[in-house]
Amino acid sequence: MLPADVGLAELHTHLGGSVASDIMWSLAHEQGIALPVKDFWEFDRLVTVSDPRGVESLDELDAIYHWTELIQSSPLAVERSVHAAIGGAYRSQRITTLELRFNPMKRNRGGERDLDHIILAAIRGLDRARLEYPQVRAGLILMMDRTFDARQNEVIVEKALHWSSRGVVGVDIAGPRPGGLRYDYTQIAPMVETARGAGLGVTIHVGEEGETGAEEIGEVVEVLRPDRIGHGILAAHDPELMAVLRETGVTLEICPTSNLLTKALRDEAEVRETVRRFVEHDVAFTIATDGPEMMRTHLRDEFALLERIGALDEEELARANARGHAVAFVNRPAPATTGARLPSDN
Repeated sequence: MLPADVGLAELHTHLGGSVASDIMWSLAHEQGIALPVKDFWEFDRLVTVSDPRGVESLDELDAIYHWTELIQSSPLAVERSVHAAIGGAYRSQRITTLELRFNPMKRNRGGERDLDHIILAAIRGLDRARLEYPQVRAGLILMMDRTFDARQNEVIVEKALHWSSRGVVGVDIAGPRPGGLRYDYTQIAPMVETARGAGLGVTIHVGEEGETGAEEIGEVVEVLRPDRIGHGILAAHDPELMAVLRETGVTLEICPTSNLLTKALRDEAEVRETVRRFVEHDVAFTIATDGPEMMRTHLRDEFALLERIGALDEEELARANARGHAVAFVNRPAPATTGARLPSDN
């Protein structure tokens, strides 16, 4: 196991899953949000994967995110959430490189709140946390969504470009596929290319589940050329795809406990097999939680799990952590200007 004084890197954690239930409980009441439960412990089960057997599907996980996103849908709540997530990560896990991702359009009450106010609130939380914890390099990743239309996703990238000098370090896309159909990643390719050209990092959620998950990874690498891929575990079944990941230098963000709870990986044996295949094929990866509070885990728990089941030894754990620090988007210099424009801008 890594020594307690070693700073960890957490590159894949969602804001909706990174804030303690007691803080979320207070935020909900401060904003007068009507909750379906009146007892804190029932609320705790509402906003976390409380059953150790996990959830039956990603749709069930999305239902949990519905509540955390609703509670965080105000400037006050977003600022406090970002501040709490960064401070909590350093105090409890000594995480010194942290990237928080969130979709600002899922926190502006369907347009009732100004999108810039939501993003700037996150930046204020980031600034406050960095003042209190100067040991931590932290940044924000703005997320597009597969259920959004092209213009909505375009606006999110525009906002990422606009605020890139204030702590927004990358873009991502996640969310369910409309109608369960395979998503057409070519529709966001121009946006991703513009973000990359402006110096933002690109990470894409793909290859976590589904019969075509491995094929989607190949498509994403070819069409979007991401720096990192969120999850990507289905690549472990395809040697040719792993060769492509190795040759293109894409880093996978692996979240072991999350994958077990969502049944993306059946059991610890499959976690071990998946990770060992990546090691044997020299595929770069980092270790992450996906959302420590929602998944009821922490980053050091993930490292301990992988060592206990024989997926990684102490030296391999240290390399994975060092890689996390090295490939973090927060390492990149902030753009000198925020004048980059998307192709459709007039």
